Amino acid sequence: MATALDPQRANGHARVAYVNARLIDPASGLDAKGAVLTEGERIADIGPGLFKDGVPAGIEVVDAKGLCLAPGLVDIRVQLREPGEEHKETIASAGAAAIAGGVTSMVCLPNTDPVIDDVAGIEFIARRAREVKRAKVYAYAAATRELAGKDITEIGLLSEAGAVGFTDGVRAIANARVMRRALSYSTAFGALIVQHPEDPALADGGVMNEGEIATRLGLSGIPACAEALLVGRDLRLVELTGGRYHVAHVSTAETVALIRAAKARGLPVTCDTAPPYFALNELAVGDYRTFAKLSPPLRAEQDRRAVVEGLADGTIDAIASDHAPQDQDSKRLPFAHAEFGGIGLETLLALSLELYHNGHLSLPQVIERLSAAPARILGLKAGTLEKGAPADLLLFDPGRPWVIEEAAIRSKSKNTPFERRPVQGMALRTVIDGRTVFRA
Repeated sequence: MATALDPQRANGHARVAYVNARLIDPASGLDAKGAVLTEGERIADIGPGLFKDGVPAGIEVVDAKGLCLAPGLVDIRVQLREPGEEHKETIASAGAAAIAGGVTSMVCLPNTDPVIDDVAGIEFIARRAREVKRAKVYAYAAATRELAGKDITEIGLLSEAGAVGFTDGVRAIANARVMRRALSYSTAFGALIVQHPEDPALADGGVMNEGEIATRLGLSGIPACAEALLVGRDLRLVELTGGRYHVAHVSTAETVALIRAAKARGLPVTCDTAPPYFALNELAVGDYRTFAKLSPPLRAEQDRRAVVEGLADGTIDAIASDHAPQDQDSKRLPFAHAEFGGIGLETLLALSLELYHNGHLSLPQVIERLSAAPARILGLKAGTLEKGAPADLLLFDPGRPWVIEEAAIRSKSKNTPFERRPVQGMALRTVIDGRTVFRA
């Protein structure tokens, strides 16, 4: 039993020193060799000069061996499938996948069964996350009741209960009047409205990006303008209402341009994208590969390049996994009948690091898009290494090579569009509230 005199504890809290690390904290601009001291659930101290005369006896020491120590990743677009479709994923299995990928906080969509559109749904997610004790889990609430796109939910009550934003998940808020009401009502609470950017009338019946490849394969296409048309409409409504608006999984050049112009006008607009939209294009569909059937669909090469440019110049604020687990019965079907979606929690870090290895972003910029920026968008206490912050840490090797293989995936569902892709960058240790929850 530890006593107050135990040098490994202060005020009853365990103390751990992470030394000989490359500290990357985009929130403060820190990128230097140094150390971090955690005390219980918090970061007690950090800096290049910390422990320059050695670590005091009794404090647990973790030698980073020159590798990178950064804030744990914050993934703001995850489908957990619990409650309702636990055969595809659960909070426990998603948590295991998350911590193996360096994700310490994830935000789940409300398209569960039942839909998260009341306080009980928010409380269920919070309770289950506490029971599982893996990655931290936050929840979006539905923007409209039952995700039906008609009546907006109780934004104030749900915000008070812990909802970090409001969205209809994988469905667009298609009705302009409903979107205007949601944006207007949200301003009273500083709430964020998150849109799945796809005009459902234009996308109806489509299964991949509209163009030459879809024609050659004999598949119905979803035009790129289905995304830009809805975003363009919404931006006008943002200008009208002043509501905070976030575009999820941006995938087209035109959308990037619209958001860039909106930000230049000072509108309260943010957005994210996901690895498939900067690391793949429509060619990945190949000969009807259903694991490459995503929503939005994989786009043309010029769109992929525009997404990379948007990440590089800061138009696109954040990178999310867009984790959408589907079981084999949902994917092992003819392409037109297979479900949309791909998993991404475990591969988020490695695939995002391709932007660094290919010279598009610096290493701190990549980490910023994965941690500080998403935390800032949703107002989460995460994504930083500053003193007093939660001790949510990621120790990773940015150059460690490995191959994405279905057999090694921890998610219940294995539907990755990146099967057999060689990547560089691996999470070696994930720490949540000062507790090591994963070690490679």
